[in-house]
Amino acid sequence: MSTEFAYQSDYERYEIINGETRMMASPSINHSRINSDIDTIFKNYLNGKKCEPFNQTSIHLSEKDHYIPDEIIVCDPEIIEENFINGTPDLVVEIISKSTVRKDKNEKLFAYEKYGVKEYWIVDPFMKCVDVYILKSGKFTDGGHYQFYTDKEFSLLTEKAKNETCTEIKVSLYDDFVVNVKDIFKRVK
Repeated sequence: MSTEFAYQSDYERYEIINGETRMMASPSINHSRINSDIDTIFKNYLNGKKCEPFNQTSIHLSEKDHYIPDEIIVCDPEIIEENFINGTPDLVVEIISKSTVRKDKNEKLFAYEKYGVKEYWIVDPFMKCVDVYILKSGKFTDGGHYQFYTDKEFSLLTEKAKNETCTEIKVSLYDDFVVNVKDIFKRVK
């Protein structure tokens, strides 16, 4: 295995995507708030369970693909190394920014599918929504679009739109693991 790996310190962070090193910008305050809230939700639910959440942890999918997702859940303790995850997490969350939207919705989506991530979330702090992808027969399928609305925004929707709005994400790893988008975006300004 390559000695070069995804790296982060107090001063710089980078990932290796298809063998190419790419610097990572510091996250915005809203990005950090969302990340912290998702991490708290995952830790609270998974406390005492087999699967374990990790925040901003390097994952090594191959020698050419080392990423630092915003949040992951790992159910196989054998891939947890001292400084990184050496294999495929079960669930990956990427919070997009203006500089990462293309990478998160294309390159990483295809890589996570290729390496067998069971569930992938793309969180959009600007639109306050989450797009979920579920792996079935080696391909990502649409796991739903989950939208956050304030009470006022929701009251302005048509009845049809209200009925079609999905606000609770059913996490595929456990039968009773449900995340309300309100809990993800409650501190976003």
